[in-house]
Amino acid sequence: MKILSYILSSIFGLVFFSLLLIFHPLQWLGLKLFGHEGHQKVVNIMNWFLIKSLLILGIRVQFENKQELPENTTLIFVANHQSTFDIPPIIWYLRRHYPKFVSKKELGKGIPSISFNLKHGGAALIDRKDAKQALSELGKFAKSINKNKWSAAIFPEGTRSRTGKPKPFSVNGLKMIVKYNPEAFVVPLSINNSWKVFKYGKFPLGIGSPIKIRTHKPIKVDSLPFDELIAKVETTIKEAIY
Repeated sequence: MKILSYILSSIFGLVFFSLLLIFHPLQWLGLKLFGHEGHQKVVNIMNWFLIKSLLILGIRVQFENKQELPENTTLIFVANHQSTFDIPPIIWYLRRHYPKFVSKKELGKGIPSISFNLKHGGAALIDRKDAKQALSELGKFAKSINKNKWSAAIFPEGTRSRTGKPKPFSVNGLKMIVKYNPEAFVVPLSINNSWKVFKYGKFPLGIGSPIKIRTHKPIKVDSLPFDELIAKVETTIKEAIY
């Protein structure tokens, strides 16, 4: 099985990075010619291709949404974090809600397509070693999604779990987003199995384990005190992780 992983991982890596190279100039064109909407459409299509490229590894993405997600308001998608491949399904399957990510500053440069999207697509790029910068950036981000009726996507664990076991949630980023979006809804997301893509490390990649993402019932931000809200969200997410 591991020999097959080496072969399929090599093919996948070539396809994956080719997609990033192809969509980098397409993002630039979309932004320059059609503004944010044009750029976002290119990003959405790119992430559809990234999801489908996982089929090379025998990995299907199953996104389960049985919830009525509110329209014309800000949603705050809160999820556990297992791998890089948590992100394309959130962008694609929740595209009508314009999810914008809170990401570490280092990803904002040097990576084709991904860095361009983070810098120009409305994300928050925070320096985890500089609390003042991080809070300032999160404040700008929270105001921006409120103004544009976009949504936020945040991984409160801070870093991905390499074994799938959830880490404790850090609440500062979520608290800042909630502060400027009191009318928003928090939507918990539970992610399973994406850590298995990297179960051998960076290479070869794991094959055959479907990535499963499930949405939970939206919770109105102002329906609970913040501490109760985050406790409920964390419990909801973690109870659905196996």
